[in-house]
Amino acid sequence: MNIPIYPGSSSFYPGATPFGFYDNDYQFQIDADKVTTFVARRLGYPIMEVELQDLNFYTAFEEAITTYGNELYAFQTRDNLLNIIGAPTSSNLNHAIITPSFANIVKLTQQYGEEAGVGGNVTWYSGSFTTTAGVQDYDFNLWATENNVTGGMEIKRVFYQPPPAVNQVYNLSIFSGLGGVPAVGSYGLFGSTGFLMYPTSLLLQSTQAVEMQNEISLANYSFELINNKLRIFPIPPYSDNYIWFQYISLEERANSAINNTSAQGQVTNPSNINFTNPVYTQINSIGRQWIFEYTLTLCKEMLGYVRGKYQSTIPIPNREISLNSSDLITAATSEKTALVERLRTYFDETSRQALLARKQAESDSTMNELGKSPMVIYIG
Repeated sequence: MNIPIYPGSSSFYPGATPFGFYDNDYQFQIDADKVTTFVARRLGYPIMEVELQDLNFYTAFEEAITTYGNELYAFQTRDNLLNIIGAPTSSNLNHAIITPSFANIVKLTQQYGEEAGVGGNVTWYSGSFTTTAGVQDYDFNLWATENNVTGGMEIKRVFYQPPPAVNQVYNLSIFSGLGGVPAVGSYGLFGSTGFLMYPTSLLLQSTQAVEMQNEISLANYSFELINNKLRIFPIPPYSDNYIWFQYISLEERANSAINNTSAQGQVTNPSNINFTNPVYTQINSIGRQWIFEYTLTLCKEMLGYVRGKYQSTIPIPNREISLNSSDLITAATSEKTALVERLRTYFDETSRQALLARKQAESDSTMNELGKSPMVIYIG
């Protein structure tokens, strides 16, 4: 069999990798041949023949760098997605310092303001029923049809309350001599006119007395809302009065969840965040060591597949040689998994959450140590 083997040396040139992501990087050009030598020797060369060529080593080297970048920027995306959503897709984030922001957190909480009627991005509309004497029930479905409201509606508030008690206080006999105003007299002070007000406590007591009297002796103003039917209490004695309510459109609420920003060039999901391949020269020694090991694993996997093609034993004088393709593939598969898991663990340990937790632990430990130190009393 005439199997191409590694000749013992290589000379990298731009265009030798499948994609050429890093071919023009000066440091990549230098390390490509060094990595080739490193991997070949780790695979047994020159004691054992390595059935790979320099192009195979370069391909594995390029893939290892790209895999490192993918894992790095996938981690960056996980750690910062809430702060990146809505950013321009034209901004390259490879070396950007991403500062946490409340902008998207506020967007997430708008729904609570919407339910409370103090914010959100869904409009509250007003409507009203005209009362009919003796009619207690009113149909919201019928009202929606008559007013061309489609897509469903959700009632948020019904204004069916009795007149405020304070309005009735002004008509009490206690204030009758004051023209219905809880103030008495007037006097001139440097040409101006002033009023002497009754104590606030008297006004509060009078208001509470009216509220109690109304609650005990008058009809209980209330309503029920069941199956889009409004039932009001007490039964209206007069016609042509109004019962006002506020509602939102269910269709608008559903549509408010979708904000089409594709035409504006904004980040909408992890797929369009502008992370590019890393610059190999700027990867530190920690990252490069991982890349070297991953390159070795990829080459080990390729060598296993190559040797698998020549799986039968090779006869030589007085002995036979069996190729270890299955061992290489099995080892490469487990090593690839272990390397990726190690890299992800390393990135997770440097996440914003992990760093804050570590800082908190350091602070607690420092305070604990200081608490055990003797307190010195200085006498001046």
